[in-house]
Amino acid sequence: MPCGMSRLRPVQLPGPASRGGARGRAAEAPAPAGDGGWAAAVSEDDQLRLVARLYYLDGLGQSEVARFARVSQAKVSRLLALARERGIVRITVTDYEPRRRDLEEEIRARLGLAEVAVLKGGGSAEPADLRRAVGHFGAPVVDGWLAAHDVVALAGGRTIHELVHQLPEAGARGLTVVQAMGSVDSSASIYDAQEIGRVLVRRLGGTFLSLNTPAFIPEKRTRDALLELGQVRNVHEHLDRARVALVGLGTLANSVFVERGTLDAAMCADLKRAGAVGEVCGRFFDARGHECPTTWRDRVIGVTLGQLRRIPLVIAIVSGTDRTAAIEAAVRGGLIKALVIDEAGAAALLAGAPTPSPKKAKK
Repeated sequence: MPCGMSRLRPVQLPGPASRGGARGRAAEAPAPAGDGGWAAAVSEDDQLRLVARLYYLDGLGQSEVARFARVSQAKVSRLLALARERGIVRITVTDYEPRRRDLEEEIRARLGLAEVAVLKGGGSAEPADLRRAVGHFGAPVVDGWLAAHDVVALAGGRTIHELVHQLPEAGARGLTVVQAMGSVDSSASIYDAQEIGRVLVRRLGGTFLSLNTPAFIPEKRTRDALLELGQVRNVHEHLDRARVALVGLGTLANSVFVERGTLDAAMCADLKRAGAVGEVCGRFFDARGHECPTTWRDRVIGVTLGQLRRIPLVIAIVSGTDRTAAIEAAVRGGLIKALVIDEAGAAALLAGAPTPSPKKAKK
């Protein structure tokens, strides 16, 4: 072939007959350079590696990669996705530590709790964001504290709701989950124990025992009659056998019973006079962790404080900085043995927590 002339190959060019020449007449077009052309010479994996190298390592934009690799920009996106699928691109992220181990050790030492998890809040002080962070990062921690075939007493609450929805879908734990408190009112809420309990057994596997009564009964006599029902007695018998409890801690200023109208102003005043600093499963307690001696105490259907004290691992799942007094009192009264909390709440707790005696600290 004379120097300077291109090698030609025939290409079928369809066209209308009116242009002259027969339809299907052969025309000549330049062949791709090289032996079979660039596209033929480059294997698919090589093309994936090239595109990945240009984009991830060399920092080229997708349009530049498209020009370099002689493909469309849309195909660059598809090739990058395929490179990740085939393992040609392996994206690694330096591990994020969501826990504040230093605060955990300090709380454990000061309060004598068996287990503590302090979770970072992601820089937000918004209550919803704190609950989300505690739920997301606290779920694998709590999951590790649960054993197969555990009997688990379960309360309701927004933070517990977030955490339970983040538990892994193991599906074979064989748990017995027991509703620890009756219904707050007649309207079902996704934050109530009966709804959260169904999610818990669906994710981890097991059975759920519901407590189909109101949490608060206007008259003690009616409450006592309901406690004698077989279904209610069965729930309380299972609560006696619980190894783990998942509970929240409320306050008079931040109570679901006030929010949903179950606790009126007169009852709040009675509880305040009795020194109420916290609430767990509908039971209001004072700074010593003792149940407040008001008429409210005789109208609640749910786990008793005595039962909570006998459960080996009662895990309080809380968020926010307004629960310090409630946490301290619950620890003092032996109501909780473990704590899952955000770092801001932990810092507030440590700021108010009493320093133990040297003898207790040594333990």
